[in-house]
Amino acid sequence: MIIFSKMNSLMVSIDRTYFFLILLSIVFIFRATSQEYEATPKQNYKNTLNVFALKPPNDLNFCEEYVPINSSDIRERFDRELLVNTYWQSNMMLLIKRANKWFPMIEKILNEEGIPDDFKYLAVVESGLQNLRSPKGAKGFWQLMPSTAKEFGLEVNGNVDERYHVEKSTRVACQYLKKAKNKFGNWTLAAAAFNRGVHGIEKELVRQKVKSYYDLLLNNETRRYVFRILAVKIIMSNPKKYGYIFEQSDLYELSPVRIINWDLPIQNIASFAEEQGINYKLLKIFNPWLIQNHLNNKSRKKYQIKIPLVFFD
Repeated sequence: MIIFSKMNSLMVSIDRTYFFLILLSIVFIFRATSQEYEATPKQNYKNTLNVFALKPPNDLNFCEEYVPINSSDIRERFDRELLVNTYWQSNMMLLIKRANKWFPMIEKILNEEGIPDDFKYLAVVESGLQNLRSPKGAKGFWQLMPSTAKEFGLEVNGNVDERYHVEKSTRVACQYLKKAKNKFGNWTLAAAAFNRGVHGIEKELVRQKVKSYYDLLLNNETRRYVFRILAVKIIMSNPKKYGYIFEQSDLYELSPVRIINWDLPIQNIASFAEEQGINYKLLKIFNPWLIQNHLNNKSRKKYQIKIPLVFFD
């Protein structure tokens, strides 16, 4: 009995020691985790399901132009877009990933054309940096209408649609914005005109007898438009502040390509792709402006066709 008693005491002692070690481990893990959270600003809504009110910045500008954020109407309109875009987490994370892929090209063209860098966020708002088609017929990253695209020199027909050509359509967007800026005298109204049209904005300025976008009463889409651009700019300029945590390796990248200068018809795009060592899908992904399975080119126009150098089977 004495032996059993001693064994029981020993087992109790072991159990207590084991329990103590487990408790220490829990405390250590908790403290380590707490330190990790403490290293992250409270604005990073990491590992929490709470929804926080967001404080708009006290100093806000678009293309270095003043935004009257202290006006209650302006502050509420901006706050709406900041909340909507911050808490649509899946969409914003995709935008951040795509931006790493497309912004370098867009930024370079904007700089060459003398357009403020803030306008790259207009492309984000228009299309999410995707070659989309709207129900009204606008297409591409910049959602250009056929008439606008043709006015500024893009080829748009049943065979080729250069609104899907990111570089060329970006150049056209720049030309449109410069024309609008010359008309209205500031970039804010030029941005609004990209949505509503130069004539539409001009008509409302005259009718309402005001000179500023922020004083106009507009249709809901255009009324929100510049504030959406501003909200996306604020979030994407400092994503971690708004809870978006990622590593550089998580972001998308533009694949390297070789360029073929081509001035002949292509009877069959699939066969042409095969001759280039790729498939139909890849050729279309890298050249979305080729909208048919052939290329009519009686005029012998010179096109630049991109062939990816790195791809997966």
